[in-house]
Amino acid sequence: MESTKSESSTLGYKFAGVSIDDGKSKPVISTDGLFGGRDMIRVVLLVTTVTLSCLLFYKSANNPFNVVSLWKTTDCCSSKTINEASLETVQKREPVSELERVLMNAAMEDNTVIITALNQAWAKPNSTFDVFRESFKAGLGTERLLKHVIAVCLDKHAYDRCIEVHPHCYLINATDSDQLSGPNRFMTPGYLKLIWRRMDLLREVLGFGYNFIFTDADILWLRDPFPRFFPDADFQITCDDYNGKPSDKNNHVNSGFTYVKANNKTLSFYKYWIRSSRKFPGKHDQDVFNLIKNKQFVVKLGINIRFFDTVYFGGFCQPSRDINVVNTMHANCCIGLDNKVNNLKAALEDWKRYVSLNTTVSETKWNIPPKCGY
Repeated sequence: MESTKSESSTLGYKFAGVSIDDGKSKPVISTDGLFGGRDMIRVVLLVTTVTLSCLLFYKSANNPFNVVSLWKTTDCCSSKTINEASLETVQKREPVSELERVLMNAAMEDNTVIITALNQAWAKPNSTFDVFRESFKAGLGTERLLKHVIAVCLDKHAYDRCIEVHPHCYLINATDSDQLSGPNRFMTPGYLKLIWRRMDLLREVLGFGYNFIFTDADILWLRDPFPRFFPDADFQITCDDYNGKPSDKNNHVNSGFTYVKANNKTLSFYKYWIRSSRKFPGKHDQDVFNLIKNKQFVVKLGINIRFFDTVYFGGFCQPSRDINVVNTMHANCCIGLDNKVNNLKAALEDWKRYVSLNTTVSETKWNIPPKCGY
């Protein structure tokens, strides 16, 4: 059937008030008709309103108060994400430093990390760090904790060795690393620098909000220590000699193993502890601790301090009397790196023999010479 040009102009197509007379004609918006432009906008708004109402009703079906919570926790312009199950706000953030990045990667669910310190001498193959790591693997319930250990490296040689064998290594940016890399016998200038550099780093860790266990690398981890910690304490520390009273500040402390919760009290305490080192030059951290522990500033802080029993947290000064319950063994009262390593290896062999028996023993004997190295 043929159609003329005039017919096409009178029989043009009309949809929702839009006239299209031919392929060359421009659409013309009409304001009349059942679905005019304004009516179309009204319909879209109506459908949108109904949809949102149904969505809100669905969200609040189990909890009517969720209607209010949904509006409060929805922020289109925020970098926060919302956990829909609990409506808790979780802040997405990037670490502000390399230290915080390492902390985030190593932390347990409750923001706790385990920290040790290494220099070149301690990180060498078959030296202290290797024995330290081996004890985690030979211990009961301790191997799973190794992934939460951060090795703080005081020189580049220690760092290079650390990244070969361990997932979490942090290099302190030290201009005097050559003075920190050697064996650094007890109370030498290099030893004191190492101690106070370590203390300043632990202050930073608290400032980032992380709880920590600090452990010297010359400590054997034989059992999970967490069940032995005092739940209400802010600061807990081991002893060279324990007098049987966990709250007595007269205990002879050893700062080689501490468990510290991150809060305002502990952060202020560490800042004060480090500042006090300037008042007592030539003193290590344990000596300064003993000099400040009863100061008015510490008392006013209200920090809750507890001291560990050497039965559970033993050392060469006072070895654990019961291998059936011991958690850690420290090569304290042992002078010289070679002496420490050799006697740690001997104590670890004692432990392995005990574990192989798979039974409780009535007598504990450690193959450690008394006062090794003196």
